[in-house]
Amino acid sequence: MTVLVVALSLILAACSGSSEETSGNSDKGGADSEKPKFISILTGGTGGTYYPLGGAFANIISEETGIETNAETSGASAENMTTLKDGNAEIAFSQTDIAAYAAEGKLMFDGAKIENVQAIGTLYPETIQIVTTEKSGIQSVEDLKGKKVSVGAPGSGTNPNAEQILEMYGMTFEDIEKKDLSFDESTAGIQDGTIDAAFVTAGTPTGAVEGLSATEDIVIVPIDQDKIDALIKKYPYYIQDEVAKGTYGLEEAVPTVAVQAMLVVRDDLAEDVVYDITKAIFENLDQVTHAKAKLIKAENALNGVGIDVHPGAKKYFDEKGIKAAE
Repeated sequence: MTVLVVALSLILAACSGSSEETSGNSDKGGADSEKPKFISILTGGTGGTYYPLGGAFANIISEETGIETNAETSGASAENMTTLKDGNAEIAFSQTDIAAYAAEGKLMFDGAKIENVQAIGTLYPETIQIVTTEKSGIQSVEDLKGKKVSVGAPGSGTNPNAEQILEMYGMTFEDIEKKDLSFDESTAGIQDGTIDAAFVTAGTPTGAVEGLSATEDIVIVPIDQDKIDALIKKYPYYIQDEVAKGTYGLEEAVPTVAVQAMLVVRDDLAEDVVYDITKAIFENLDQVTHAKAKLIKAENALNGVGIDVHPGAKKYFDEKGIKAAE
């Protein structure tokens, strides 16, 4: 009997240990299941700034987190927000103004409010560049009247930027021959004469515009100071900016405005995953060769975000003692 009791006790103990071990593995498996094996970063067209930066970020995330990450071309901001809403990607670039429109259900998101996207952080100014050439004769925003003007790819954030700047001059899209072209298509159109000018919202220097400057004398149309002031007063997500002297061969700096580029993420991505992604990007910016990397700083990443920050990103910034500027 004693032997039987001891044997039974050993069996029960073994079962108990097995149960605890199984439970422990199950918990670990649950945590691992929250970490995706693959994620996508939506960028923009190949001629813009999002695409090369997205490729660099994808490499960093892959190396630092073990999550295979791929940068994908897209129609940029507005399209990116909708793609995240539909669950067809995990991370995206967006302009801060477009992300705010999406969260509030305004403008192109009227009746299609997006509630499942949160911020990782802002990156750098997105300069609104009104691009043309010397031979076009266009020297002011008013000169765009009656001209063939690209206002960005369908779904991009450039479209409302163009519309709001024209508004400051008492103009609408009815005053121009509006074309909806990507940055590459826009600069190709300027070069072959099928369009006269293009609005390009992107970090400078922008690849597509640099390419155009290799064969044409570039003109960036200035925005008048009173119009800049009026624009910022009505639409406070804009900031004053300039296209620096020397960019595209410019002999003088050109006054304009900018919004900000930001990274956004689906809110169902696990907190620890987004924490790791945020840390990987902001602590490995030395691996990014694009000129805009010099402007990306963790201490500025919560400034002008405009939408809720993902808890994983917030955890990283909290650990660094980083808060939004007041």
